[in-house]
Amino acid sequence: MRVEKIGDCTLYLGDSMEILDSIGHVDCVVTDPPYGIGVQYDSIDDSVEYIREICVPIINKCIKIADVVSLTPGVNNIAEYPKPKWILCWLVRAGAGRSPWGFSCWQPILVYGKDPYLAKRLGSRPDFIDHTESSEKNGHPCPKPIKLMEKWITRVNLGGTILDPFMGSGTTGVACVNLGRKFIGIEISEKYFDIACKRIETAYSQPRLFDDLEDDKSKPVEQWLGFEEEL
Repeated sequence: MRVEKIGDCTLYLGDSMEILDSIGHVDCVVTDPPYGIGVQYDSIDDSVEYIREICVPIINKCIKIADVVSLTPGVNNIAEYPKPKWILCWLVRAGAGRSPWGFSCWQPILVYGKDPYLAKRLGSRPDFIDHTESSEKNGHPCPKPIKLMEKWITRVNLGGTILDPFMGSGTTGVACVNLGRKFIGIEISEKYFDIACKRIETAYSQPRLFDDLEDDKSKPVEQWLGFEEEL
């Protein structure tokens, strides 16, 4: 097992099923596991069997160690996962593939645990995340947009440590750096692990949203993320 520490990020190269036992409690899981669409990429066979045998057991472990778990299951194999507390969604205005009723313009986010805003009596927030940013090309076949991940993290977590047991190219980690959050990432592919390390190192070298918030604490984080109109 290889471990890299970059700022407030701890990155593990290895099998999440083995590593999670040593992680202990975390505040929140934000992760984008394979969708089970039958595509082979690098060391992962993105099949329904992979979801059943690998993804679901990892998520079950995460539910035991985290206050809130959130994940994107895709649409076709959403029923393979444990019954969630609720289903959030992120909107894809340009379309995210075809459905039996045309272009699919949304994707589900399964959530386990209590809404952090309601738990802290901070009022209700929307159960969808709107964004228009495209994903950057970084060597991974299906990375999520960074701004989407920033909004997602802010919706499901108010602070603390974020865990991603399917780290991929490290987009969740980059978003955590931008937000000033601690991050733990686990990735089984050395190719994508190396990409994640480089991206997170680069993120630390850039001016951060968190630094701007420290300079002007009068502005709520939702305003900086561009979705205060949704509140």
